[in-house]
Amino acid sequence: MIRSQRSPRRVLITGGAGFIGSHLADRLLAAGHHVRLLDNLSPQVHGPDRRPPNYLNREAELHVGDVCDPDAVATALKDIDVVFHLAAAVGVGQSMYEIVDYTRANSVGTAVLMEHLIERPVERMIVASSMSIYGEGRYRDANGLPYRGTVERTPEQLRDGRWEPMDEDGALLTPMPTDESKTPRLSSIYALTKWDQERTCLITGRAYDISTIALRLFNVFGTRQALSNPYTGVIAIFLSRILNNRPPLIYEDGLQQRDFVHVKDVARAFQLAMDADDSLQSGVYNIGSGRRRTILDIARAVAHAVNRPEIEPTVTGKYRAGDIRHCFADIARAKRDLNYEPMVTLEDGLRELAMWLGTQTASADRFDEAFEELTSRGLAV
Repeated sequence: MIRSQRSPRRVLITGGAGFIGSHLADRLLAAGHHVRLLDNLSPQVHGPDRRPPNYLNREAELHVGDVCDPDAVATALKDIDVVFHLAAAVGVGQSMYEIVDYTRANSVGTAVLMEHLIERPVERMIVASSMSIYGEGRYRDANGLPYRGTVERTPEQLRDGRWEPMDEDGALLTPMPTDESKTPRLSSIYALTKWDQERTCLITGRAYDISTIALRLFNVFGTRQALSNPYTGVIAIFLSRILNNRPPLIYEDGLQQRDFVHVKDVARAFQLAMDADDSLQSGVYNIGSGRRRTILDIARAVAHAVNRPEIEPTVTGKYRAGDIRHCFADIARAKRDLNYEPMVTLEDGLRELAMWLGTQTASADRFDEAFEELTSRGLAV
């Protein structure tokens, strides 16, 4: 369902100087749209000097400001037709002790944005939600039927190293693709705030007749990801370790299954959501690759991509509070309604990432620092 093209549009991307936002900006500029970015240039992502990154497209209009600042939001929204809301603090582990910061950046920032959109509505807004809201993904029971009970691993089970989810009788459950109808099961402050972002946008959009679409992003990877940020995606964390001649450290047994989707596929999904027919007034969509990978396989694939296959990951047998076992995407709804089809394979994406790394200054590996912080707070065991 693609609407007739009405180019150029004036679009705002909150968090637009970041990993996903900058790729989306490139794509929209290439399509002839006017792109404005609102970004606070967070030191954790952009470094202590808070300078705009070198990769940022100079054709984009950058507003340095915080989405929690009403004046900055009001200025950024002037004459805008479409809003992409990507501004967020990212990271499950860190969210469990920086609760105020995550709530402010994600929940309050979204509330500020939506209050301004009530006064200055746009034709459509697209919000970046997250697969983290699902908690555990979907499972089948021992009879091969979809399991309807609550899937939650107990602390006792984790301490014993019994990683796989079980039903109430102790029988192992089998993971299956997770679709959008699954009831959210929030297991971290980060997940809670992403759920809050999604619902705030959808509820307000419905009340004020603003077409609103939420994209539930799975594990996004690709160039421009902040390798020195220990709370970013797992592929970036693994790369940072390997490039510093250290083995990737893997929680549990490494057989957790996830869905890794390339940032260019994600940027295209956002554009498809903008261009969807006017009959699509609201909705939530999984954006992933539709394929499952174990964390252990990912660590080895990353090492091969940067020609360091001799660096084998270390499986620690430790676990973190809020972690889930398996979750990978059913993307049938996005294919049907948005004409979304992932195009970049994991292998091709990792090769591109390895080439990009050759142009970058080596980044510090801060994983140990982050792990010690979690351990000191009883959040990693």
